[in-house]
Amino acid sequence: MFKELHDGSLYYPMGEEIMEAQTKCLELLYDYNRTRPGEGAKREAMLREMFAEIGEGCYIEPPLHANWGGHFVHFGKNVYANFGLTLVDDTHIYVGDNVMFGPNVVVATAGHPILPELREQGLQYNAPVHIGKNCWIGAGALLMPGVSIGEGSVIGAGSVVTRDVPANVVAVGNPCRVLRPVGERDRQFYFRDKVIPEEYFRG
Repeated sequence: MFKELHDGSLYYPMGEEIMEAQTKCLELLYDYNRTRPGEGAKREAMLREMFAEIGEGCYIEPPLHANWGGHFVHFGKNVYANFGLTLVDDTHIYVGDNVMFGPNVVVATAGHPILPELREQGLQYNAPVHIGKNCWIGAGALLMPGVSIGEGSVIGAGSVVTRDVPANVVAVGNPCRVLRPVGERDRQFYFRDKVIPEEYFRG
C-alpha cells in the first residue's frame, strides 16, 4: 500500500487516496479508545484488526494515538504499553517480544525536510523504527525516525533517541547516549539497594 510511504521518498501525505485509507484506520482507533476497562477480549480482537501484526498477550492501555491506527505496526508477544502511547506509524514500526512502554512514549517514523521551501509544500518522508525484544522504554521517551534499539536495552524516562542504541545497555538523555551496560549489579539489585529475591531467577 502506497509505496512512497515506505521507501524513504518525499511525498504528499494529504493526498486524497492516502487520506481516505488513513481515515478508515483512524475510525477503528477511535472505537478502540472508547472501549471499557472490562472489555479485554474486545480490545484484543480490535488490535488484531488494527495492527499489521500483533502477538499473544499484548496489552495497550487507552488512549492509544497512531497516525494510521496501528496499520503499519508489528508487535511481538507480551508487549505492554501504558497510557498515552503515540505511534507515528506512517511507515513500519517493529517491536519485539516482551517490550514495555512507559506512559506517554512517542515512536515517530515521519519527518519533514529542513529546507523551508519543501516544508511549505507539505512534503514528508518516513523511516522505520525497530525495537528489539525485552526492551523497556521509559516514560515520556521520544524515538525518532529510523532508529533501532537493541534487544534487552533500557531507554531512560524523557530521553530523545536520535541514533541507534546497542543491545543490553541503559541509555538516557537528550540526545540519548549509552550510560552503562546491563551488568552484574543488575543481577543483584532491581532498584537502588533492593535485592532481587532468588525465587525470581529462572533456572
